[in-house]
Amino acid sequence: MNKSSRIAGWVRVSRRIHRKIALPALFFFFMIAFTGLLLGWKKNSAGALLPQTQKGITTDQTKWLSIDSLHTLAMQTLKDSVSTTLSTDISRIDIRPTKGIAKFVFDNHYWEIQLDCSTGKALQIAHRNSDLIERIHDGSIIDHVFNIKGSPFKLLYTTLAGISLLSFVITGIFLYFGAKWVKRGKSQ
Repeated sequence: MNKSSRIAGWVRVSRRIHRKIALPALFFFFMIAFTGLLLGWKKNSAGALLPQTQKGITTDQTKWLSIDSLHTLAMQTLKDSVSTTLSTDISRIDIRPTKGIAKFVFDNHYWEIQLDCSTGKALQIAHRNSDLIERIHDGSIIDHVFNIKGSPFKLLYTTLAGISLLSFVITGIFLYFGAKWVKRGKSQ
């Protein structure tokens, strides 16, 4: 078997692999690309995806309330302004010293409460659409909806998506350059 025939064989195998991966991966690649685009623009979405960060009265931390006091105020604000039935489990507290605010981001829903660190006043109560989009993007939405601990679906999803994308790149290279090598081999 000559070199041109071997390369042609690799090109045929690459084409088969490329085709077999294409249809099942199409939906997932579309979702990853679309949500990735949205996440890339989240800070420039005029608050549609990510609430704008507000500014507190002072950045002097000696005049701020304690984190415990701010936490209590955030829980009360959630109950009074959004819903008494939502979970008060906190995902993270984002302190912005240069803005004088604390963002309380909740774990089981997509609400954020921004408090002035010196007065405890709610500066903004907003829905964080970017958190939902991020969960769709990385596949953790399934783990979240079904309350699966350890994120096994996210791990499987990102592994399969990564392997599929690498397979597309590798087989795409063989398809592109292999045809050129076969053509060059036949003309010699």
